[in-house]
Amino acid sequence: METELILSIGIIIVLLILSAFFSGAETSMTASSKPRMHTLEQGGDKNARIVNNLWSAKERLIGSILLGNNLVNILASSIATSTLIGLFGETGVVYATLVMTAMVLIFAEVLPKTYALRYADKAALASAPILRPIVYLFGPIALSVEAIVHATLSLFTGKDINVDVSEVAEEELRGAIDLHEGQGEEIRHERAMLRSILDLDDVTVEEIMTHRQHINACDANDNPSKIIEDVLSSPYTRIPLWKDRQDNIVGVLHAKALLRAVRSHEGELDQETILSITNEPWFIPASTSLLSQLHAFRDRHAHFAIVVDEYGEMQGIVTLEDILEEIVGDISDEHDVEIEGVQSVGDDQYIVNGTVTIRDLNRQFEWRLPDDEASTIAGLILYEARQIPQVGQAFVFHNMRFEILERKRHQIISIRVSPLPE
Repeated sequence: METELILSIGIIIVLLILSAFFSGAETSMTASSKPRMHTLEQGGDKNARIVNNLWSAKERLIGSILLGNNLVNILASSIATSTLIGLFGETGVVYATLVMTAMVLIFAEVLPKTYALRYADKAALASAPILRPIVYLFGPIALSVEAIVHATLSLFTGKDINVDVSEVAEEELRGAIDLHEGQGEEIRHERAMLRSILDLDDVTVEEIMTHRQHINACDANDNPSKIIEDVLSSPYTRIPLWKDRQDNIVGVLHAKALLRAVRSHEGELDQETILSITNEPWFIPASTSLLSQLHAFRDRHAHFAIVVDEYGEMQGIVTLEDILEEIVGDISDEHDVEIEGVQSVGDDQYIVNGTVTIRDLNRQFEWRLPDDEASTIAGLILYEARQIPQVGQAFVFHNMRFEILERKRHQIISIRVSPLPE
């Protein structure tokens, strides 16, 4: 009898150890860092490769772990119940329930899961080689259980339970970016860059383009000497040329091409020569996303495009630099990241030009102003106010206060913006 008792206790201890392993392995595999495992695999870590391979079929992995955990827990409880009934009669059922609940809870659940949460990567790398044959063994059963679960859920919910993996992955990335800790300027700038990269497919060129009112362009009918003077005085290397009317762009003149032509013709240029060295304008629709346009710039080896609306009318221009600035921001010097058209006038008070984009403000100050209906701060005020405001009027939208400081005809020129206290 003593031998049987000792043998039963030994088997129960072994089963509890196995249960602890399954519980810890489940927690460590789900809590481990996927980017770190990918990096370790690229560096040649074999266990990291096993972790990634197991996680690629996560439903099969979790199903196998749960199957193994339940098997050992039920078997341990059954042996304990049988042993204690032999010792104490029917009262042994109560003793077995109390003892096994405490043992499983403390030593097979809480303890291994706590350790696995604290050392998730280390525990995942250690348990992966042991889990691989277990998953291989229990895999077919786990797949059968998974099929039954899917069928049952589909029956009761009436729809497919599969989710959009890409959407979930993007949400996880955004959450990870928001959790990127730190309040320094460098950390804030990193968060802004990462968010901007994810937003490229949701932002159109119309939202970041230089409006036609602010384009530096030359009249192709002007005297060549005036065109040369205008190009040399411009801060840009590519200048649109127009004929008859300013939205009729006939070419894009590059400053380097013009200087080469001046040197080769010894300064004697005519209009035909200037037109011959211009590049053909590239017209793109205003609804083009920044991600698509970035790929298009790369494929065409171009840096400059004319933005037109649905009627073919020119709305503005967009450059490769404009898209890159959406990611890295406007850098004024090696220390400060500032926005042109924004002036700080006190604690959390700013004088903002109406043409400043909402995305630039959100990126710089980590505000959360919506940019779905308007791309500039003036456009947001017009959309929210549903009127053309007067100078001196103030509005409160989205936990921010907007005071109109200057207006020219129907255009809002300057606004005082200040966040309200939380």
